[in-house]
Amino acid sequence: MEQINQSIAQFLLHIGIDKENINWSLQILLIICIALLSYITTKLFRYIIIPAVQKITSRTKARWDDYLFNEKMMISFCRLIPPLVWYILLPLVFSKLPLLLEFLQKACEIYLVVCMLLLVSAFLNSLYEISNEHETLRNRPLKGIYQMIKLIAFGIGFIVIISIITDSNATSILAGLGASAAVLMLIFKDSLLGLVAGVQLSANDMLRPGDWITMPKYGADGDVIEVSLTTVKVRNFDKTITTIPPYVLVSDSFQNWRGMRDTGGRRIKRSINIDLNTIRFCTEEEKKRLVEKGWIKDNTETEELTNLSAFTSYLQEYLVHHPHTHKELMIMVRQLQPTSEGLPLEIYCFTDTTVWMEYENIQNGIFNHLLAVLPQFGLRAFQRPAGKDINDSVIPPLQR
Repeated sequence: MEQINQSIAQFLLHIGIDKENINWSLQILLIICIALLSYITTKLFRYIIIPAVQKITSRTKARWDDYLFNEKMMISFCRLIPPLVWYILLPLVFSKLPLLLEFLQKACEIYLVVCMLLLVSAFLNSLYEISNEHETLRNRPLKGIYQMIKLIAFGIGFIVIISIITDSNATSILAGLGASAAVLMLIFKDSLLGLVAGVQLSANDMLRPGDWITMPKYGADGDVIEVSLTTVKVRNFDKTITTIPPYVLVSDSFQNWRGMRDTGGRRIKRSINIDLNTIRFCTEEEKKRLVEKGWIKDNTETEELTNLSAFTSYLQEYLVHHPHTHKELMIMVRQLQPTSEGLPLEIYCFTDTTVWMEYENIQNGIFNHLLAVLPQFGLRAFQRPAGKDINDSVIPPLQR
């Protein structure tokens, strides 16, 4: 190192610089050379090595290397070059100024640690993008886990920076932080609970991005758009966003509609109240008419048949042959407990689609047909009398 300095000093004397200014001139020249070297090295890596690596990765069939050596990762690598060059070559300039040299080398070390943290962050982001491309990992709530790893990495980096500044061992700093573990747990309570909840949600496959969940306690009724370390974001059907802490989803109950979507059918479970006064036995003429229309089977002619049982049988066959009911799932028409508002007749079946608008159209079509065909069986839906109904029954015909 001394020989290099002497050679540069002789060159400066040769070009006419005074001996009195030779030290400062030598240091300035060395600083300029180091700066140029770090700049040139960074640019060479940026515009020669990075394009070469990306060209190689683009030719491979695998997709993971495209994410692992993407633009952000390569730029993070570039950031490591200047502090390394400066840290190695600074002793050439400030060998006679040990205090200043120590200060500048510490600054380079801190800068290097920060660049390493940025590289780790870019690497985890690339891993997250790779997992989103993988079929089995795409729907896993991994974002919170990656965020927790980032948090741990930045915590370790912070401890390393403190050890560099104080000239102490990082393990001794960690031992000192152990005494304040309770305070740290209180500060990072949400993050720690979110990490545990994220692992449970992922391990038990309780929640995935894209799932439709319902949690009335928190006003959530919509699709999960993000599962992070501290929040689960739900886009409700009214386009509002609800945020829920992940640990609440583990400790509390919520409804996940993913099973319905995976099955491919959405349930119709709706009833209509039949007026009890309209339920009676069918006459022979009514039986014959219903048989001719194909609404009931011919073998019912010899049986005591009520208009309600005939309607129930017709409705069961109608649902079985409906073009948009799911034939592999339950199809049932049943009577519920009679109430003061009539006899509830419930339709229980599944549509062959889970798309909301299509489901509503199918359900509306079924009940429109039900209400339209109900009088053909001599039945009437129960409806509480309105003001007009009372007036029509009280006012004499001549006064209307």
